[in-house]
Amino acid sequence: MSIIQAIKRTSRLAAVAVALVAFGPAAHSQQPSAAAMSTAKEIVTVTGATTLFNPLIAGVVEQAKLLFLQQNPGLSKDLNEIAIKIRNDLAPRFDELVNDVARNYAIHFTEQELKDVLAFYKSPAGKKLITEQSKVVEASMKFAQDWANKLSDEVIGKMREELKKRGLAQ
Repeated sequence: MSIIQAIKRTSRLAAVAVALVAFGPAAHSQQPSAAAMSTAKEIVTVTGATTLFNPLIAGVVEQAKLLFLQQNPGLSKDLNEIAIKIRNDLAPRFDELVNDVARNYAIHFTEQELKDVLAFYKSPAGKKLITEQSKVVEASMKFAQDWANKLSDEVIGKMREELKKRGLAQ
């Protein structure tokens, strides 16, 4: 995995962690209905959110493995075997994550709203949103960064001009 891929993955994992903390079950005490949970789980699946979460368990196991490898590189073979076992042991915990995310949807939306959201995501426009949204967000972030850099240059130039007018810079 390249450094850029690792940074992107780490950024996505951090965003997921922030979302889970901000909207986690501890923030809300109401229990959604079974129907709301079912629809919410389908939304999580249809939107592809599960593919975003797939690397979480493996990523945490890999980080722990690397921590031990830094202390003793000779443990590589054993740690690889242990990591595989732990990933397999933890695989069922993936459902916990999906359930918590679905619960967050079910807490924040009524059953009818969930049905409407699901219907939208299953529509042609919703399907297109799912496939194109990451491209739009990425392009928007790039544009915003470029725009901010240009604005920064402009502000620095204006400040420099004002300082020159006041005899405080050359």
